[in-house]
Amino acid sequence: MKKNRLIILTALLILSLMVSACDADTKEVVKDYEGQLVVHFIDVGQGDSTFIQLPNGETSLIDGGSRQYGDKVVNYIKNLGIDKVDYLIATHPHEDHIGGLPEVIKNFKIGKVYMPNKTANTRIFEELLLEIENKNLKIDLAKAKDSIIDEGQLKFYFLAPYRDDYTETNDFSIVSKIEFIDNSFIITGDAEESSELDMIKNMANLKSDVLRVPHHGGRTSSTEEFLTEVNPEYSVISVGTDNTYGHPHNETLQRLDKIDTTTMRTDELGDIVFISDGNQLTYLGTIVEKENTQVESHVEYIGNKNTKVYHSKECNSLPKKENQIIFKSKEEAENKGYKPHKNCVK
Repeated sequence: MKKNRLIILTALLILSLMVSACDADTKEVVKDYEGQLVVHFIDVGQGDSTFIQLPNGETSLIDGGSRQYGDKVVNYIKNLGIDKVDYLIATHPHEDHIGGLPEVIKNFKIGKVYMPNKTANTRIFEELLLEIENKNLKIDLAKAKDSIIDEGQLKFYFLAPYRDDYTETNDFSIVSKIEFIDNSFIITGDAEESSELDMIKNMANLKSDVLRVPHHGGRTSSTEEFLTEVNPEYSVISVGTDNTYGHPHNETLQRLDKIDTTTMRTDELGDIVFISDGNQLTYLGTIVEKENTQVESHVEYIGNKNTKVYHSKECNSLPKKENQIIFKSKEEAENKGYKPHKNCVK
């Protein structure tokens, strides 16, 4: 079963960590993984932001969340000891994806900037263009099959957009794929059904280990055909708690459940970080250092929102995906009013 491949770090990790002095929810993050691929799905509420540390030493930021999360994204990257974003990708001109990018451009050296051939008559889009101009940067219009990196064992390229005549702005979203030896990630922006169908018709291989689920788990994305083609081991939904859109929609969660993927949500887990050495994919969870004492990384317990009972992740009585909430520890579950399952939690 796919879920059995998830490797949770339980050993103590001797790593360099840095603390955000500006984030009210002070959080330490992993700093150094030279020669490996690290993908950070940053929790930016009802928005999207993905930071990528590539094994060749370069970096990429795909979206920056809404304006209010600009400082968090900046501090997150700075706390990794990074001062340059080599590839900045604005998937499409919606505020919950580009709102934080002007702040990012102000604070870092920027290499290349990629955007789709789609504009918006909004203040935040104008601010983004102004900051790009202030740094004398050039915008590369991205389209499907364009390649950012092709170094043999490392490939970074675009799966979409295919056309310039979509009806919905979301379908202009830049969809990126990163392949590192045997592991791969797809980051989708808000691509919807039309874009997904174009990818299916035109791409030879959409299979990927990790899918950043399109459009925050909205029902108009993540079609059954697309999910079947990608067949991800892990599906990450970037979504805000109690958002007004009702994301993720039950229809999407049911489609994800049907393909037996492990669904992970930023509204439940916060920042979600994966690391790959090219062969083995590891979910880092939350790794912290308190007063020079290392603490174990994320340990999953799965609660049932209806019964208020929590289970071990190996339990044979796990609730349906749409009723699950994931906890890092027994203490967290019990502090939120959940009781242990009598058979699977000791």
